[in-house]
Amino acid sequence: MAKFDLNAWFAEVSEQFQGLNPKEPGQWPLAPKLASAFGVAVAVVVAGYFFLLSDEQDNLEAERNREPALRSDYTAKLAQAVNLPELRKQKSQVEEYVTQLEKQLPGKAEIDSLLSDISSAGVGRGLQFELFRPGQVLVKDFYAELPIALKVSGRYHDIGAFAADVSNLSRIVTLHNLVVQAPTARDAGGVLSMEATARTYRYLDPAEVAEQKKAASKSKTGVKP
Repeated sequence: MAKFDLNAWFAEVSEQFQGLNPKEPGQWPLAPKLASAFGVAVAVVVAGYFFLLSDEQDNLEAERNREPALRSDYTAKLAQAVNLPELRKQKSQVEEYVTQLEKQLPGKAEIDSLLSDISSAGVGRGLQFELFRPGQVLVKDFYAELPIALKVSGRYHDIGAFAADVSNLSRIVTLHNLVVQAPTARDAGGVLSMEATARTYRYLDPAEVAEQKKAASKSKTGVKP
């Protein structure tokens, strides 16, 4: 059996790499051709990794970094889904409460009646109105606010009872900036005076709500109404 001579084989392969003409690679021996093909394949793989696979590796790493946040978001949404019936019940209760509050807000047509109720509350307690002046209506997002400048005079307990009567009206009325002045030395009857701003609120009708939304939209886009 013939014995393989490794040294002779290396010497033969080395001879094939000598005197190669780079301009005529088609005439190279088999070993240089295979080595060149292998080198080109390695270069293509390396270039493909740096130009293509490296970006994909970065994308993969970014997605891996997003995984904890996505898991946390999933857990939170799963908890909401489990509690959905209870959340719907709470939403219904809140809507019912809001409806009850809206019923305490007068409509545009009921404002005159409410002003009359405030005046009647003072007259009923024997107070003297020195000032009763509705101010400028302030329109908010979903309601309007009407300030009323008040000045009444009367006995201490009657003024206190009047304030309580106003707070117990069926419609929402609040008193602000109360100033109570003591009687003068010439006033033997012990009459006090009270200045305050009563604020009442009314809900906006659908047309007014639409107008408010339209104005808000124009302000966001920079268009003057």
